[in-house]
Amino acid sequence: MDIRNTIDLVEASTRPAKLETTPLPYGPKDLAPVMSADTIDYHFEHLAKGYAKRYNAGEGNADFNRAGSFLHNKFFPQLRPPKGANRPRGAVLALIEDNFKTYEDFREQFKETAMKIQGSGWVYLSTGGTIKTIANHAVRTDICVLVDWWEHAWSLDYQADKEAYLNNIWKIIDWDVCNERL
Repeated sequence: MDIRNTIDLVEASTRPAKLETTPLPYGPKDLAPVMSADTIDYHFEHLAKGYAKRYNAGEGNADFNRAGSFLHNKFFPQLRPPKGANRPRGAVLALIEDNFKTYEDFREQFKETAMKIQGSGWVYLSTGGTIKTIANHAVRTDICVLVDWWEHAWSLDYQADKEAYLNNIWKIIDWDVCNERL
């Protein structure tokens, strides 16, 4: 077992007394047309907040609810309103170019990995420069860029077109937040 797996196991087994949901750094309509206000309402207000609420109330599976809350607290703050060209810069660009040569090659490999997920999960660029997946929910400490691959993240806006969701999500990634994770 490598050190990264050991760290992940230790951190995943640590249970805080109470969870909080990180407030959105934008309004519910601000991510349109990539992510609609209806999706934000359902995904953030009901599902993301629900994980923390159930964890705090001692309802359901504590590990599942903790991990769901953790991942959504990573996902939503890394989004920003769409405006102009949105390309990675700084340390995250260096990470991408060191491991995938170009941003376009990175996106293609990210898409290939995501489209192989059967059912629900997450796909992310790790701080080590590899593309990884999370089946269901799990706490991970090496997340740089995280994409929610659960159906509720894309179905209201994209119906069954997961690829369109993924192609558009890059328009709202806040690369400054991702750089802070490195």
